[in-house]
Amino acid sequence: MTEPASMTSNKHLVRGYLAAVATLLMWSGFSLFSRLAGKSVLTPYDVYALRLITASLFLLPFAKRLPRGAWKDGRLWLLTCLCSLIYCPLAYNGFKYAPAAHGGILLAGLQPLLIGLIVWATTGTRPGRLRLGGLALITGGVACAAVPHFISWSPEIAFGDLLILLSSILWAFYATLAARWRYPPWGLTCAIAFGSSIVYLPIYFLWLPKQLLAAPLPLIISQGLFQGLIATIIAMLTYLKTISLLGAERAAALLSLTPIVIGLAAIPMLDEALTSWLMGGLLLVSLGAYLASQRA
Repeated sequence: MTEPASMTSNKHLVRGYLAAVATLLMWSGFSLFSRLAGKSVLTPYDVYALRLITASLFLLPFAKRLPRGAWKDGRLWLLTCLCSLIYCPLAYNGFKYAPAAHGGILLAGLQPLLIGLIVWATTGTRPGRLRLGGLALITGGVACAAVPHFISWSPEIAFGDLLILLSSILWAFYATLAARWRYPPWGLTCAIAFGSSIVYLPIYFLWLPKQLLAAPLPLIISQGLFQGLIATIIAMLTYLKTISLLGAERAAALLSLTPIVIGLAAIPMLDEALTSWLMGGLLLVSLGAYLASQRA
């Protein structure tokens, strides 16, 4: 006896929401750990190298799950560039200058707006009224959080924000294309990790600035495990599961709740101030995320 379609649909939604919650927590950790690395002796290039080395070692037993013809697949290489080879250096350099809460807003907070615009531009699918209202609140929240820059402008923070914004745009294109092309999650994760390692690590070891020898071992281990195992493998798998079950737009709306988690956690962890402007931005983004994730 088969289950009713509505029951199956509800099960998929529940699984999608659970995957979204797991991704939300790990994405929050990404901004916090990346900012911790940015304030340490490690260079952004060290952090990315640790991410790829750790991820590749953990993924070696699953190398057989690579999609057939992966190394000649132009779409896989495009996804690798969008979410790793270009995205990571931009994001890690951005966190060298910008606070974690800014990363939360610009990376996760902007995703619903960016993905909505990309989907609208490429498919002609216009968001419904409820989702448009949510997107408006998210945009207002980002603008609200940006107000302090115009009051007390810092070139360093502005530069960091610009780098993070560029990485966010790249991720939005990645999310849209990954949802459309539907590669198997394990295969896509392996292809991105191995492809990035083959291209980046020789460049890193030969030419890029390094401070690994000056960093304490606990910092290297913690960054390697979080960036390589949690952010690259586990979070990628839960994120791909989320967009496969909920769609890229709804997933982005739910994950834009990330800034509220980051903003609150950054107070004790990174000694970052939670200004009234930033708090207002976090609340608007969160409310907008809830509305934009609804069906209507």
